[in-house]
Amino acid sequence: MTEPITLPAGGPAHPRPPAVARDALRDTVRAHLPRGGVLLTGPAGIGKTTVVAQVVADLAPRGHRVLHCSPSPAERDSAFLGLIDLLTGVGDDVLRALAAHERALLETTLLRSAQPWTTDPGGPAGGRDALVLRIAVRKVLAVLAAAGPLLLVVDDAQWLDRPTAEILRHVARRADAGLWVLVTLRTDAAGEDLGPAADRREGCAGAAELCPRPVHRLRVPPMTAHEVAELLERHDHPYWPRALTARLHQASGGNPRTALELSSALDDRVRGEGRELPDAAEPLPVPGSLRRPILARIGALPADARRTLVVAGAAVRPTVELLRRAGRQDAAADLDLCVRHGILDVLPEPGHGTIRFLDPLTPMVLRAETPYERLVAAHRALADASDDPVERAHHIARLAAGPDPAVAARLTAAASAARRRGAPGTAARLGRLAAQYTPPGQADADIARRLTAAEDAIEAADLDFARQLAHEVLGEARRPAERVRAWNVVIDSCGQAMAEIADVFPEAVHDAADDPGLLAQLHYRMSWREWMVGGSAARAHGHAVRAAHLAAGTGDRRTELMALTQQAALELFLGLPQAETTLAAALAAPHDAHAMTHHNGPLYLKHRFHLVHDELDEARAELRTLVYRLRQRGSADSLSHCLIGLAQVEIQRGRCRPALTIARQSLRIAEESALSQGPAWYAVSLAETAGGSLSQALTAAETARRHSEDDNDRLFLPRALHAEGRIRLFSGEYEQAAELLRRTAESETAQGQRDPATRRWHADLAEALAAVGAPREAGAVITLARHQAERLGRPGVLATLDRAAATVSAARGDLARSARQLEHAAVRLRAAGYPLEEARTQVTLGRVRRLLGDEAAARAAFAGALRIFTKAGARSWVSLTRAERDRVQDGSVCAPEGGSWAEHLTSTERSVVARVAQGASNREIAAGLVVSVKTVEAALTRAYRKLGAKSRVEIARMVMARPAG
Repeated sequence: MTEPITLPAGGPAHPRPPAVARDALRDTVRAHLPRGGVLLTGPAGIGKTTVVAQVVADLAPRGHRVLHCSPSPAERDSAFLGLIDLLTGVGDDVLRALAAHERALLETTLLRSAQPWTTDPGGPAGGRDALVLRIAVRKVLAVLAAAGPLLLVVDDAQWLDRPTAEILRHVARRADAGLWVLVTLRTDAAGEDLGPAADRREGCAGAAELCPRPVHRLRVPPMTAHEVAELLERHDHPYWPRALTARLHQASGGNPRTALELSSALDDRVRGEGRELPDAAEPLPVPGSLRRPILARIGALPADARRTLVVAGAAVRPTVELLRRAGRQDAAADLDLCVRHGILDVLPEPGHGTIRFLDPLTPMVLRAETPYERLVAAHRALADASDDPVERAHHIARLAAGPDPAVAARLTAAASAARRRGAPGTAARLGRLAAQYTPPGQADADIARRLTAAEDAIEAADLDFARQLAHEVLGEARRPAERVRAWNVVIDSCGQAMAEIADVFPEAVHDAADDPGLLAQLHYRMSWREWMVGGSAARAHGHAVRAAHLAAGTGDRRTELMALTQQAALELFLGLPQAETTLAAALAAPHDAHAMTHHNGPLYLKHRFHLVHDELDEARAELRTLVYRLRQRGSADSLSHCLIGLAQVEIQRGRCRPALTIARQSLRIAEESALSQGPAWYAVSLAETAGGSLSQALTAAETARRHSEDDNDRLFLPRALHAEGRIRLFSGEYEQAAELLRRTAESETAQGQRDPATRRWHADLAEALAAVGAPREAGAVITLARHQAERLGRPGVLATLDRAAATVSAARGDLARSARQLEHAAVRLRAAGYPLEEARTQVTLGRVRRLLGDEAAARAAFAGALRIFTKAGARSWVSLTRAERDRVQDGSVCAPEGGSWAEHLTSTERSVVARVAQGASNREIAAGLVVSVKTVEAALTRAYRKLGAKSRVEIARMVMARPAG
């Protein structure tokens, strides 16, 4: 038989997935070290040392010797202290390789000898001794590198003493192939890389020169909000509400050390002083360790520049022109002075000059240290000067002493302006402020403003804030429309975890009473609950139809469009013929802007209809347009889901590198916005399988499955199981793959899937079943899926089923038929536009041709697959295919003598086993070898025992997986 393709696993799966950006940075460092040196840059506390520790932890168990030094400011003037640290673990046995004078000088320099300095007046730092010392160190490192890979680490190179730096630069210029160098360099407060001149000012005359050429320079990125939350949890900090964690992230600029210090200061205030958590208008406490250096920089400025800085810190979007209109006539000169003191930067924009503080803590410290009267004056001047309604409303609110209908109205208008410009988070905060400034006698306006703010918060993915506002309203509102609107916010804020709010629906339906408009909104949401939690597409379809009908009757076009889209999606899944007509109704005018840019809206669904018809370019065009619009203005949730869809399309089109980038962007958005992460991890697993590492892909798939199980999300759980099953299949873990893919089939079938193009697991399941010796079950899967695909006209699905049928033929011993089926499948997949599936089929064909003894055809098949995989950037597949091709080229694959499975067999047993693997019967083998059938049976029985095989299927699998030789 021919077994499903096995890809190299690349190491064990990580038990808990680290943050993708840090993980990617570590992988990038490891990838570039063998080709030269790596210089990591970033401000203090950003995590350079952590990345270095991760790289060392990865390489040390693989046989790399690590020499490490971490100089400090106090050691900068101590000659050779860095060299002493680096060579601390180098024993006398290595030093014996040096000439006597070289060893004596090096031991003296390393303080291992009591010998006095040589006659050179400058000691070993200068003259002839300096040259001898450089040669000696280079020889020591060469000896170590010859014994195994050697990694040299210099952490915080800006503090490295000059003599050590000179020696390391000499080594780097003449580095041998076995020497890897990793250097970290501290940059300024903004994280901007220091140039060579600045390097020299710091006493490190070019940190890059410590690395062999070429030098790959990498900036350690700030942490995301999600990573900061995980960091605080790992360090046993209190659980802060998401909005407060977001403020800690923003104030720290994503610097982990700063985030930890700010969180500790906040904990001290809340616990030690017994104070409430700060609201959005109250500044966070800044500890002295962070405040003092900022105050020192500000204190060095003249009084006028400090006043200009206070006004800039009070502004929402400070510009040079705004400060001038606010009374700071010499703003340009003052700001130029601040730039030279490293406090801020002025970005060149025509007529504006946008001001950016290099340290996000600076405005907070300014606000805390400035007298109240001066702050009020700054806000009053900015309110008068600003021509932006959002900016002006912010300052007017700062000046108001209590509830004020005029202030509330202005804040409401500013929230609308922010919403129109695509800033729902700003709109939510302004809306909440508007509610707070609403007088007590205007309860209806207060509730309406809070509900609008909650809906804006949903769009901004500030789900905790949205739920908080909704529950506030539910505690006060009595009108059905207000209560159902609040319940909708609660439902919409739960993401994939709809199982957690099962008790909400009965209360919401009770509040809706007999109002058809309110019931339409709830039936739409109940449709999602039935599909995601109840696991029934048919029942979900009934709710969607009901919602669309009720919404149409009440003129609620937005709900009608969303319900029609849901109805069309379910009809597609159920294989119903009216799906296309329903989608057309959802796409017809009049349109609704919200529905047309939502990931559950008709434009997004349109790309899925393209996919089932194998129209990949059209699907990509639809998604790219949506992504562009959502990046301009739209919800984080919709953007994340559109990126997930785009990543999958790019994989199918054979663009693995872009797919991996897009999938990681989707996950970053989900993490930063505290969205349900199961779908994004699913996309990462697909992208890693196609163009990354199988071990990382498996970790991502397992993580996607855990998230979906935690959320009780029956919609994405089968997809996560399918992703994990495919990875196990490619890794040769056939029993586990078959079990996972069986679970996928059971779940999707129970939900009502009747269109195999909507979830393409059928061919993978059949191949896994063939691999575990269940060809009959595999054939049944193929037959049912083929019937559905032929009825609906799904040529791409039929092509993959042809490949699966070929594996069943091979499992049954009919290799010639298998080869014909594979050739046919490859042609159909090329016509349908699925390059990776075509190449995967070519690899399987190469293996079958090899078993048939046609080496030329096998080489051609492997070469064709390799061309496709290389062009697509499918890294793991490229490695596999090269190995398969090389086995045929060196003639080791088809020879039945010697090595691997053959090494313990007699010549007769080897001949019999080789023919069994080619699908020959005992009688055919006997005729070919000119022996009796009994002789063949006896040889085969002995081979079973020696190889630990139980069937002809297992014999064939062993020959294919572990070729002779």
